[in-house]
Amino acid sequence: MADEIPSHFIDLVQDAMLKSFWRKNALLNFLRRHKISETFLASWQETETKRVFITRLLPKLEAHAKGGQILQQMAISLADQVKFPDLEGWEDAKEKVQSAQEAIEALRRYIEIQKQKTEEIKEREEIKKVARERLQKTIANRQTLEGLSSELTGLSKRLGTQEAGYAFQKWFYDLVGFFEITHRRPYVVDGRQIDGSVTIEGTTYLTELKFTREQAGATDVDSLLTKVNDKADNTMGIMVSMAGYSEIAIQQASGRKTPIILMDFSHVYLVLAGTWNLSEVICRMRRHASQTGKAFLPRVDFDN
Repeated sequence: MADEIPSHFIDLVQDAMLKSFWRKNALLNFLRRHKISETFLASWQETETKRVFITRLLPKLEAHAKGGQILQQMAISLADQVKFPDLEGWEDAKEKVQSAQEAIEALRRYIEIQKQKTEEIKEREEIKKVARERLQKTIANRQTLEGLSSELTGLSKRLGTQEAGYAFQKWFYDLVGFFEITHRRPYVVDGRQIDGSVTIEGTTYLTELKFTREQAGATDVDSLLTKVNDKADNTMGIMVSMAGYSEIAIQQASGRKTPIILMDFSHVYLVLAGTWNLSEVICRMRRHASQTGKAFLPRVDFDN
């Protein structure tokens, strides 16, 4: 219910009380059960009718700090009635019960409508809350991606240096971690350097990261293919070459059941722009490789 108690609601409660209780003691007992003070109950004059007494009571409840809560409890108790013992034994008991049932039904309908409205408001508020949280997360993500983008721009000034190459490895796995992708940072196995790995949809991809001024060539592709072919059948490879690839390198990586995909700067900046996340880009390129046998899918062809 709203803080300001609707007058129609009060009228329904009053009507239900008047028609549910005809004897004074029955009405007093009902009021006692709902915390109406004995002082006020004792003020019922012998000459006062039920209607006059209740008409005095309700405005006091409206003005009381807990009056709204008391009225709601009264309404619930009245609406829960299935029998009317105080109406039995009267000559016109049948008419009294019918009148009480109609009053109670009207109160029940009102309570149900208010309940539905409350649930709708709650649902709308929940939708707004989720939307706000999504917006806040989007803003936070954008800020984080902008930070990663700025960091990459700074690294690009040292493109081709060994120091920048190691920094790019760290940067790449910071990007992977941002998207909460299962991964392993660079490690050595059987004396062979592995630039790390990422696992997406059950497939583990060994990574080869190239932060050089020159395009990756066929020998770079052969090196990654050798590492991948030494591993389990569900292992694939991802090469990220910011300078791109020679035509021979792309041809060497492509073919029937190619186990590697090739990413360049355009794919990285697609992720940094927030248009696609990293997992989506990798999965899109894998589907392309599975369907065509081509390891490289240019950014411009992503929507085809």
